[in-house]
Amino acid sequence: MRLFTALSIYRLLLPLLFIAAFPGWVVKMLRRGGFGTHLGERAAIYSIPVEDEPCAAVHVHAVSVGEVFLALKLIRQWSDSEPERRFVLATGTATGHAVATAANLAGLRVTYSPLDFPWMVRRYLNRFEPSQIVLIEAEVWPHLLLASRARGIPVRLVNARMSPRSARRFTRFAAWLRPIYRLIDAVAVQDEADTAIWQTLGIPRDKIHDTGSLKFDPGSGGAPALHPEFQAMLDAFGQYRRLVLAASTHAGEEAWIASAIRQADPAALAIIVPRHAERRAEVKAELENAGFEVVLRSNFTPPQRPEVACLVIDTTGELRDWTAHADAVIIGKSFLSQGGQNPCEAILAGKPVICGPHMENFQPLASRLIAAGGCLCAGNHEELARAILTALDPRESQALVEHASALLAHHAGATQRILAILTA
Repeated sequence: MRLFTALSIYRLLLPLLFIAAFPGWVVKMLRRGGFGTHLGERAAIYSIPVEDEPCAAVHVHAVSVGEVFLALKLIRQWSDSEPERRFVLATGTATGHAVATAANLAGLRVTYSPLDFPWMVRRYLNRFEPSQIVLIEAEVWPHLLLASRARGIPVRLVNARMSPRSARRFTRFAAWLRPIYRLIDAVAVQDEADTAIWQTLGIPRDKIHDTGSLKFDPGSGGAPALHPEFQAMLDAFGQYRRLVLAASTHAGEEAWIASAIRQADPAALAIIVPRHAERRAEVKAELENAGFEVVLRSNFTPPQRPEVACLVIDTTGELRDWTAHADAVIIGKSFLSQGGQNPCEAILAGKPVICGPHMENFQPLASRLIAAGGCLCAGNHEELARAILTALDPRESQALVEHASALLAHHAGATQRILAILTA
């Protein structure tokens, strides 16, 4: 009865939510160049002949760009052990689609995941007939789960995570959500402490596995790599300068962080990587108003005044390897916004990390890193400038990286543990 009621409410709200979100979605696609990338596949409208599609492949669903990187990491390692296995990577955004396509993995079919309307889900499953569906992190769609269960297609959620805010909200409505979540065949959580919320949502304990985090597993996937092209750009600002990278920044943070970098060390070069590359004009204007000469990665020309210049990385999918060039990394969305961004890419690259007070989406990891001396936390502009100076000190930097790496050791081997569940 609860399942019927919950689905009735969901089916009533889904079209209304779609209509409300559609205009903003169109604007995003225009900004990000999504049109012309087989976007009709979001509505299960396909242009590729059905006989050319991989049938009975493993389908990995990854909505955001970050989830796409995790999906590619998982697929690469799975392919190493089972070269004959075929994969379909279904993304939810045009940016994610571009990143997945650019990976150019042999035999990988990149598509858009269908919107969760029943007829679209049916067309998608009829076309591909997946052998199993793997959801990355948090994407659970009722009609996809129902249709998969009816066809005997196992659905597994890996690298499962839920922010404290989401956990509180989901707990409040757990009685209505349980009939949906019980349709999931297995859940791989990042930390044993996450088990309780998934049990509250109706997943039996024997279907919940503490694997560690695919994202934080240092032993899978290649390490961030130095690029001669990137180094040539950096050398144009002056050789041997210390490099401080602000990763995945949000509105208002770029000039604020760049000014703190200049205050801490006027000779350091600020490298700003906005979370959304389409904000480049806004970011450029704010930095120029703060007294910086701004050089855009997408239209690189050597700076006229290197001593007051900063570099803005306004391209997609390059943050990971720019991190390899940095001497210290500042985590965006943690100072003037809420939620934070992932600190682990920088830690795995062997870089000292600085974050702000708002790392809600990465708890309890962020708090544990700070407590263990593996991350510096700054609450205001002055504290950020002092933290930058500390992170640029070689001895302090080494200690920060060692402590952070030790804390991440729990996640070593997570990819193999996840694959053991998926291939059982």
